[in-house]
Amino acid sequence: MGVDPGTRATGFGVISVQGNRCACLDFGAIKPRRGEAPLQIGERLRYIHQELVTLIQNYQPEILAVEGVFHAVNVRSALTLGHARGVILLAAAQHGVELVEYSPLEVKKAVVGYGRADKAQVQMMVQRLLNMKVKPQPHDAADALAIALCQAFSSRFHQAVKRNSGISPYLET
Repeated sequence: MGVDPGTRATGFGVISVQGNRCACLDFGAIKPRRGEAPLQIGERLRYIHQELVTLIQNYQPEILAVEGVFHAVNVRSALTLGHARGVILLAAAQHGVELVEYSPLEVKKAVVGYGRADKAQVQMMVQRLLNMKVKPQPHDAADALAIALCQAFSSRFHQAVKRNSGISPYLET
């Protein structure tokens, strides 16, 4: 499961990985419904936590990948984003889900091949990599799916390195 933290919209993406194949199981954004009055920060955080816990209980992910902390110019927005990350980390810990973090640069590089890719490029590659008929919307959900794919690719890489880490029989010791 990948999660793109935000207090206005927290993207989520759930994928399954079978060998070299990744498939999208679910995606979306956790945000107040249209027409509802804007929630205060505490209520938004409670709502994010509640919805994320429901997703964790429904899909029982092995790993929850979340976008890591980045350097923000606006201290206030960075602090608010930290609140959202906090409830995401809490939900994972409460349910014993392994947590991994990736920087936005790592995610874009893993999915698009270029760390400075824009949101449209990420969205298009997520659609292709998961063989989706339509582009995942909103961008928060596409970003969350990209985070989940980054974990899948990273995990596959680490497994390959582990498999091939033995000393070659052709090398002299």
